[in-house]
Amino acid sequence: MKGITRRKWLVAAGATTAAVGATSLAGRVSLFAQEATPASKHNYNFKNISPRDLIQQRHLPNVELITQDNQKVHFYTDLVKDKRVVIQFMFARCKDICPVITHHLVEVQKMLKGRVGSDIFFYSITLSPEEDKPRDLKAFAKLHGVGPGWTFLTGKPDDILLLRKSLGFFYKDPKEDADRNNHSGMLVVGTEPLMRWAMCQGGADAKWIATVIQTEADAPLTGSVDGVKQSDPAVRLNLKAPKDGTAPAVHVHRMK
Repeated sequence: MKGITRRKWLVAAGATTAAVGATSLAGRVSLFAQEATPASKHNYNFKNISPRDLIQQRHLPNVELITQDNQKVHFYTDLVKDKRVVIQFMFARCKDICPVITHHLVEVQKMLKGRVGSDIFFYSITLSPEEDKPRDLKAFAKLHGVGPGWTFLTGKPDDILLLRKSLGFFYKDPKEDADRNNHSGMLVVGTEPLMRWAMCQGGADAKWIATVIQTEADAPLTGSVDGVKQSDPAVRLNLKAPKDGTAPAVHVHRMK
């Protein structure tokens, strides 16, 4: 996905999930084409490919990865296809934001009460595949009290780089892009078969993150979360800002 930054990925995503401020892709795939070079300069045939397949080809590469249990898996076919997912980029030797976000996700995992590994899947992908071996990721998971149903992943450096950029974790400035810490602050939340993709801040309060995940996972099918409709502003009013001053989930408007 050459030339598209995480910020532009968010803007291109389109429709806003008003309940918690997560930006939803919601199938507006044409915006990605507009962001890139005009279609007339490419051999794209949009009539013969479904929006879901287009998203997969451009943003969900089927690269081979290795789990913390040293098992080989493929990112799209084994981990993402037909699933609800939460994706985090991290590295085991990170001393700054990675442990904080992992701690938040451990709390979120508890709040989801057994859903992680059942109908919602957590994936933490190392940004340092040349250093983080499966045993390092397993030790990191154990250190932070990660529960079952949460997979830590490494792989070939080129495949991790492709995956990171395809998911929108990318800066045009090479120096800024090379700083791994710049790619570990956000979470990707997706329901792959419905083509719903969102981002939220991993540094937000765990309750906010859990609400983003529940909204993206459940509201499209039930129309509400905990009985409150997705479009109801009461959802936002019922959520209090974190006491530590961290920001809530990302809130980006782009409506046409």
